[in-house]
This record gives sequence, C-alpha cells and structure tokens, in this order.
Amino acid sequence: MMELDYWVQPGTDDWAQYQPKITEIHHKLMNKEDAYTGWVDWPQRIDPDVVQDILHTAKDIRQKCTALVVIGIGGSYLGAKACIELLQSPFYNEYYAQQTGHPRIYFAGHHLSTIYYYELLERLANEEICLCVISKSGTTLEPSIAFEMLRGYLRERYGMEEAAKRIYAITDASKGALRAEADEQGYKTFVVPDDIGGRYSVLTPVGLLPIAVAGIDIQAMLNGAAMACKEYDNEDLTKNVCYQYGLLRYVLQQQGKIVEIFEVYEGRLRYFTEWLKQLFGESECKDGKGVIPMSLQMSTDLHSMGQFLQEGRQIFFETTLTVEHIRRDVSLEHSQFAGNVKTMHMLNLIVEDSARKAHMKNNTPNIRLTVADLSARSFGYMVYFFEKACAVSCYLTGVNPFDQPGVEDYKSNIKAALRSE
Repeated sequence: MMELDYWVQPGTDDWAQYQPKITEIHHKLMNKEDAYTGWVDWPQRIDPDVVQDILHTAKDIRQKCTALVVIGIGGSYLGAKACIELLQSPFYNEYYAQQTGHPRIYFAGHHLSTIYYYELLERLANEEICLCVISKSGTTLEPSIAFEMLRGYLRERYGMEEAAKRIYAITDASKGALRAEADEQGYKTFVVPDDIGGRYSVLTPVGLLPIAVAGIDIQAMLNGAAMACKEYDNEDLTKNVCYQYGLLRYVLQQQGKIVEIFEVYEGRLRYFTEWLKQLFGESECKDGKGVIPMSLQMSTDLHSMGQFLQEGRQIFFETTLTVEHIRRDVSLEHSQFAGNVKTMHMLNLIVEDSARKAHMKNNTPNIRLTVADLSARSFGYMVYFFEKACAVSCYLTGVNPFDQPGVEDYKSNIKAALRSE
C-alpha cells in the first residue's frame, strides 16, 4: 500500500550489510523492550469497546454543539489536525461542516497568540460549544492556559453543571491535575495509554475522538494501521519498505545529508508533514545527532525555495509524498496551457517529476513514497508506516526514539520566570 522509489548514490541501498542490525532492531521493537512502545501493536489490540465508546461520544458531541474546540499541543493535536485537513473538505469550517451536520472544529492550546484567542472567543459567541481537552498531566502551559480560559467562558454561558457536560477530557488513567479535575467535575473521559508517547498517540483516543467528531471513519483508519502493522512485522530488509526507508535516512545522514525536506504536491497533506516534523524531530534529534525535518508544499514553494533546492548547499535530501489516485479531479481538456494533459492531478504529477529530474542534476538524493489514495484507511496506514520507520532510523542512529529530554530546559525556564513575576 506504500510504494518506495529512490534515487541515491550507488551502494547506498546495500541492504545485506545492514540486515543483522535491522534484525536486532526488529526484535527489540516487536518485543517492546523499551518504554513507550505500546504503539507497535496498538492497532491490533485496541479494545473494540473503547472504539464504540468514542463513536457514541462523537455522536453526542455532534448533537450538542456547532463548534468543538480541541485543546492540546504537539502530539495532542497534530495528528487530529493532520487527519481532518487530509480527509475533510479544505473548506470544512467555512461551509462543509454545517452542510453535513457536523460541528466546526477549532484548535487551541498549541500557541499563545493573543490575537488568535481574542478572535476565537469572538467567533464562538455565535456557536453552541463543546471542549475536548487533551493532556496527560494537565499542567503543560499552553493547553492549560487555553483550557482555563475556555472553561471559564463555558461556565459563564452555560453554568457549572451544563458546562461540565460539554467538556471531554483525554488524560491519564489515574493521576495528574486534569484527571483530578475530570473526576471531581464529572467530565466524560478517555485514557491516554501509559505505554504510548504523545507523538505516537494519534491512533489512540487522543486523535480518534476529534477525528470521529469530524465524521471520519476511525474504524477504517484502525484497519489501515493494522494492515501496516501486519505487513511490516517482517525483518527481511529486501521486502520491508518501511525499514528500507528508515535505513535510507540513516545512510544519507552518514553521507552528510543532515536535512530531510518533506515535499507534498497535494495540499491536503500539508499538515501531515507538520506531524512528521514533530515525529522525526523530537524522536531523532538529540545527542548531537539526527536529520532535521523540514517541509514544503509544492508547487507553491518551488517559486520561493526552488533556487535553494536546485543550487543550494547540498546538506539535504528530498522525500516526496505522492498520491496515486485522487477521488475528485478537475478537467483541463480545454486548457491552452496544459498541452495534452487531461486533468489537474496529472499536471501536478508532471510538475513533481520535472522538479525531481531538475534537482537530481545536482545529485541530490530523492526518495518518493507513494500512497494509493486519500482515505481513512490510507491515513492509518501512513501513520503506522512513519512511526515504525522513525523508530528504526533512531535506533540505527543510536538514540532513544521515545524520549525528549531537550524540551524540558525551556519549560523549566518558563516556570522560573513565572514564579519571579
């Protein structure tokens, strides 16, 4: 379901010499020897009753409100945001949600822009509102501030009792500030699994509840992920394209390619690359190691970054995410600019191929990952593919894929600064 093509220096894909290391990593992952590896078999073991509870709750939310605000940062929102942008109309909030009987979905808690929050509150004045707050601890600054503000807004509009019925919390099973508040106030809750870290959590209730509210088939998503889980439970490097991709990233890093530029020619994948940036950046970039993840939306960014890609400093490789089949396409039958090309999607693929050929004149390594279509099943499959490829790449590099010690420093500085005020 995921096809891998690559254009690299001869010898880069010498799979045989890496097979022993890949076999070791495969067994380490599948035996879940490290903490936070519960995602490895999650698509196959998620409790069906939890899925049904999510679907029932999503229906309840759709009946209660015209706007759902999802509060979270990093892994607590990126996966859901990526999925909704990928699978729903680009104009979902503008008209499609109302047209299909779904609430508009807004995100909060992922930054501290005062203008954004001022205008969000203005916008919500005309809506019936529910909140979905996602936090393992309940103390992360950005979502905590947003939740405090929006919870107060809800209580002013609906009163304490009704506000509590409109708040849905996804948090730790037994501890933390949000869990304590949820139990005290009677919020409907779902659990963040203890053995799955935030950036690997999109297929848990963290991502599934907001995605289900948007009307996306979460069972199809989980089926796609389970398919990938089964397909990539295979240590044979000559057959496992997920491991091949993870290995290519590692080998290219050893060759001095320290930046990976994720490129998408279908704009609906734009936020998926934001999720990829966190997945790879937070998992791999530590101990002075790792490939820096960047992203470009084509062909837009060919007109701003094309010069760099063509003749810039060669410290990067390009990874293009390509969609083979588009469900809805635009005809170019009568276009004076498109030559013999019949549709917009066909033209987009030609631009992609033309850019790749141009960049390869400079011997820039290129990787292409092709997914069959844009569907819930494909989304789940891609999530699992990249999660596992990321873990393999990290282990090859010699870092723990599942911790993030570096992000704690700035948080400590913030806490100290707030205490001093």
